[in-house]
Amino acid sequence: MQIIGLIGGMSWESSAVYYQLLNEGVTERVGGLSSAKSVMASVDFAEVTALQLDEQWDGVAEIVSEAARAVERAGADFLLMCTTAFHRVAEQVQDAVDIPLIHLADVVAEAAKEHRLESVGLIGTKFSTSRTFFTDRIASHGLEVKVPTEEQQDLLDRVIYDELVHGKVTDSSRREAIAIIESLWDAGAGGVILGCTELELLVKQSDVELPVFASTSLHVKAALDRALA
Repeated sequence: MQIIGLIGGMSWESSAVYYQLLNEGVTERVGGLSSAKSVMASVDFAEVTALQLDEQWDGVAEIVSEAARAVERAGADFLLMCTTAFHRVAEQVQDAVDIPLIHLADVVAEAAKEHRLESVGLIGTKFSTSRTFFTDRIASHGLEVKVPTEEQQDLLDRVIYDELVHGKVTDSSRREAIAIIESLWDAGAGGVILGCTELELLVKQSDVELPVFASTSLHVKAALDRALA
């Protein structure tokens, strides 16, 4: 089994989900007392978020890259960033280490293509859906990407940052998220990517009719495929 490197802390709720899913996956695939071989370097979410808001991306890249180097020194064979928004600096992070980075956008795009989709919706933080660093990477796989309106992005930001990152899940927010997904469906999306780990706490496949691509679960699956190959 290869050692999975994780950059966490963005948020810690997201990191906890990654760790849980990785170990549940190894238990399911291998059985017995097996658990995932992994190392994690966790950054301070408040620090990198403050830099993000000030558009100080060189500072973000250095903090996350140092975490990646720490994970590499600890023996990781490859790397995951347990976040969507901070894939904004994924190329700098990859350049900082000699181990491969499994890019989240590539993973979700390939999953959508396996369903023979031509268009997908993306929901997540306003930063991830209003900027092009993530949508362009998905589009490079030949997919059209549809995102929520600015008003819907603001609503999702409130739900993610005021509720989900603190472990709070409400039925009213679930209904609002489902309504946004259905609007993307009406706009022509053949499936929807949950582009934020915390959204997987809120929306399940059983909640909507179109295919749901849970980014964290797919990221974990890709990591386990590689680690256990």
